[in-house]
Amino acid sequence: MRYNAEHKRDTRDRVIAAAGQIFRKEGYGGAGIDALTKAAGVTNGAFYGHFKTKSEAFRTAVLVGLEELRQAVAGLKSEQPKGWLTSFVGYYLGHKRTCALGESCALPSLSPDVIRADEETRRAYTVELQRIIAEVADGLPASEGQGQAGLPPEDRAIALLAMLSGGVTMARAVSDPALSERIAGIITRMALDAGGGSSDAPGGVASAR
Repeated sequence: MRYNAEHKRDTRDRVIAAAGQIFRKEGYGGAGIDALTKAAGVTNGAFYGHFKTKSEAFRTAVLVGLEELRQAVAGLKSEQPKGWLTSFVGYYLGHKRTCALGESCALPSLSPDVIRADEETRRAYTVELQRIIAEVADGLPASEGQGQAGLPPEDRAIALLAMLSGGVTMARAVSDPALSERIAGIITRMALDAGGGSSDAPGGVASAR
């Protein structure tokens, strides 16, 4: 049976979405093809009709996840030109810290496996990360003063993303909810300081609206 282009796109999208969730939850080593196809509701043949290898599916899932992050930043900048950073940090250290692991941000959840991935995947990851850095930097205020505030916007964007990604990773890993909240609050204040935003949100964790 021959399928039309729309059906093929739909199948590919389902596989990518399922792969993103499974790789986030199980890691690259723990996610087999059978698990990916079952989650996507497709056959192994359908999977290999779109991806030659598991590593190719992983690379695509990583790139799609990073692009979702970049688009989220771009959307907030467009909707809230002045308050986007506070909303972004609050959402990242709030919902993205507590949501199901399969729905978590690709940056902290998939980057550890990218470290061990093939060179093609790492190159593609590098390009996408640079796009996210540029997107964030474009929304930060100009450099002024000393310390973090005196760094170029791109440097502050790198620091901001590193703090958010690392902070979420630590906050998710601990078993103590109070410590998780404490980590989120501390990283919120430091991230907003690095980005040049306001850190006066209640409880130390910025509120996304």
